[in-house]
Amino acid sequence: MAISRQQLAKELEPGLNALFGLEYQGYENQHLEIFDVENSDRAFEEEVMLAGFANASVKAEGAAVSFDTANESFTSRYTHETVALAFAITEEAIEDNLYDTVATRYTKALARSMANTKQIKGANILNNGFDSTNFPGGDNKALMADDHPSQAGTQTNELATPADLSETSIEQALIDIAAFTDERGLKIAARGVKMIIPSALQFTAERIMKSPARVGTADNDLNAIASKGMIPQGYVVNNYLTDTDAFFIKTDVPNGLKMFERAAIKTAMEGDFETGNVRYKARERYSFGFSDWRGIFGSPGA
Repeated sequence: MAISRQQLAKELEPGLNALFGLEYQGYENQHLEIFDVENSDRAFEEEVMLAGFANASVKAEGAAVSFDTANESFTSRYTHETVALAFAITEEAIEDNLYDTVATRYTKALARSMANTKQIKGANILNNGFDSTNFPGGDNKALMADDHPSQAGTQTNELATPADLSETSIEQALIDIAAFTDERGLKIAARGVKMIIPSALQFTAERIMKSPARVGTADNDLNAIASKGMIPQGYVVNNYLTDTDAFFIKTDVPNGLKMFERAAIKTAMEGDFETGNVRYKARERYSFGFSDWRGIFGSPGA
């Protein structure tokens, strides 16, 4: 249905002082703080986890060397979605509007809607990060789970006891990240690089990350997180996270959280000869997901 003069009645009459409601600033591109972005040229992308070799064994003198085998573990698939939105305006509404170019005003609103949708879809990977039933990863576990299967036993990338954001919970998360192993149980040198939090936790995070001494105590102990630079990229706020207690730490493990861009956003405009209506459309294709769960550590809060 096209936007007609009926929907824009006040804009056809003199006397208005201002048109408002479409000038708000937005939280743009917060997904870039979470996801590594790659381009894609196919309908979907797949990434396969490889399991290498276990620890070497001692070979007795004169004995044969032992052999080990490598294999594929699990596969993560990114299926691109087409995100699109359009609107139409009647020829008469364009002609009779007294205050602004209608098309210009609403194409900006269209771009804002597309950008907001992308942020919601990106944040949903973390918002659903503890749900293995509806949002399983390649290993059929949630992004954050305490029983990720591997050939060396199960592993965890969430706190054993869910906890709110605090100096203690961050320290424990960093200890657990340092204990990550690969699929065969070999230690990997993983570390946390960036903390991702909802806006409700930004003041708590600022005190924890910036205070030279321990927060909320009468002791004069050193703030080890700050002094050791344990999270070198600090923290970022994501305004689309829905759980006000949850926090996440992105690690330096490669091939963790990813966004694949299949087709960049593009806009189109066309007029209809019979009605005179003008139609505007925006469209893009992309996917959000994760491959190696070791790329992030999380807590849903207490």
